[in-house]
Amino acid sequence: MLDIKRIREEYESVKERVEFRGKGDFGLPNVRALDEKRRALLADVEAKKNRQNTVSREIPKMKKAGQDTTEIMAEMKALSTEIKELDGQVAEIEAELKEAMLDIPNTPGPLVPYGEDDSENVEVRKFSEPTKFDFEPKAHWEIGQDLDILDVDRAAKLAGTRFTVYKGLGARLERACINFMLDLHTFEQGYTEILPPFLANRATMTGTGQLPKFEEDMFYVPQKDFFLIPTAEVPLTNLHSQEIMDESELPMYLTAYTPCFRAEAGSAGRDTRGLIRQHQFNKVEMVKVCTPETSWDELEKLTDNAEEILQKLGLPYHVVRLCSGDMGFSSAMTYDIEVWMPSYGRYVEISSCSNCTDFQARRAGIRFRRGGKGKPEFAHTLNGSGLAVGRTVAAILENYQQADGSVVIPEVLRKYMGVDKIEAKDL
Repeated sequence: MLDIKRIREEYESVKERVEFRGKGDFGLPNVRALDEKRRALLADVEAKKNRQNTVSREIPKMKKAGQDTTEIMAEMKALSTEIKELDGQVAEIEAELKEAMLDIPNTPGPLVPYGEDDSENVEVRKFSEPTKFDFEPKAHWEIGQDLDILDVDRAAKLAGTRFTVYKGLGARLERACINFMLDLHTFEQGYTEILPPFLANRATMTGTGQLPKFEEDMFYVPQKDFFLIPTAEVPLTNLHSQEIMDESELPMYLTAYTPCFRAEAGSAGRDTRGLIRQHQFNKVEMVKVCTPETSWDELEKLTDNAEEILQKLGLPYHVVRLCSGDMGFSSAMTYDIEVWMPSYGRYVEISSCSNCTDFQARRAGIRFRRGGKGKPEFAHTLNGSGLAVGRTVAAILENYQQADGSVVIPEVLRKYMGVDKIEAKDL
């Protein structure tokens, strides 16, 4: 969440940056009004408590001097009742203020371009040119069906639409991508691998900004008030929630493979075929926790780490800086990496790398202390897909397909696969 002190002291600037997202003020004026009301009540309470303390010290002296304290005791009783009522009002307003603060998104950073939707994102760089074929290429779902490595019909029987069963070398290709990504992150890029729970409680989901705003997008387990995680960003970022770390522990690089679960509310009719938009999909995630002054450099490194995977896989892609209207709720700036998908005739998102500055850290209570002493400060958190595995498999199938219907395996995956090519005879 945003710093209430910043809202109070730099209101017009904060309002301008929030409205830069192009979706209104997100209730910011109400937050300021609640904060002003709360501060006025606190001042009133403080004055009454000071009066109560002063008189309470005088009453014993009055009694000792033989003075009548009946009237002043009655006043103190009435004052105590007033203070109790005001404390209750303060608690109610503080709860309302906290709830209102949770609905306000992060403020876009200075390099974020203005725009209403993804059509106004800005290309930053490109790797390789889109794949060209001397035959009519197929979509990945057709390739998967022809090679009998993807089975949508049986997945629908088991769970419904937007699920896929991987078979044989299809399942091995998914697993190979996961292992390749984790090995690169941990052995070469300096990340520590984590295997977290795939369920998260309400506080954890709130810490990274999924709740309360996006609850309809989550799969909910009411018996325990748990949610199936939509991304490993949730448990990884919250791993040190409500903790004070030493500055020497930062920057902290974490990575994890997890399945991810999303209801895809509001996406009816979009990408209904294939592996692009599923209720359940695999992803390798990267999360960084760092000091405020290093987070923008860390964002560039994070994006480089994700790009390196695509470069080693030999997949064409480009990087775009998201415009204000396309940014995520918790992000101050985001780079999307989009891989070339021949069946779509365009680039499709495969990684999203974001600097959330201190926004998530304030919600989750992630702090650090410089030099082991001094006042704790809020850390900065970053996250990025490294990569979305199903989309990586889809991109490999489409970009490495051959005229005879087979699919060549990228060289870096062959030691994990044990084969150089997937052919119909490999069922």
